[in-house]
Amino acid sequence: MPVGLGVVVVRGRSMEPTLHTGDRMLVLRGAPPRLGRLAIVRLPDDDSGNPRPLAIKRVTMRDPSDRRRYWVESDNQSALGVADSWTHGIGSLAREQIRAIVLFRIPHRVRIPGPRRGRPDLG
Repeated sequence: MPVGLGVVVVRGRSMEPTLHTGDRMLVLRGAPPRLGRLAIVRLPDDDSGNPRPLAIKRVTMRDPSDRRRYWVESDNQSALGVADSWTHGIGSLAREQIRAIVLFRIPHRVRIPGPRRGRPDLG
């Protein structure tokens, strides 16, 4: 997976109170996961086989049975439709499913120059 910087905009309530809809994060694609940090992840397909959108989750631990896999959690477990390692039979994620790590939240007053077309390529 290529390494590079990107900007991601939060949608949804699963990471409240840490993050809110409209918050922007600077992310580093291809970086290794770090315990306790936020990451952009690709969760497995839902029960109907439909792909889930990329999600922001907290990397909480390595899988004790396979140290190459990671458990991820939402900060707001009461949000409607929360999906993380503990719900929907998702379990731990392979390293390849962790697409980027969040470096920091970009303050709302900071303007980001450049075209606003498309979404960042997170693999």
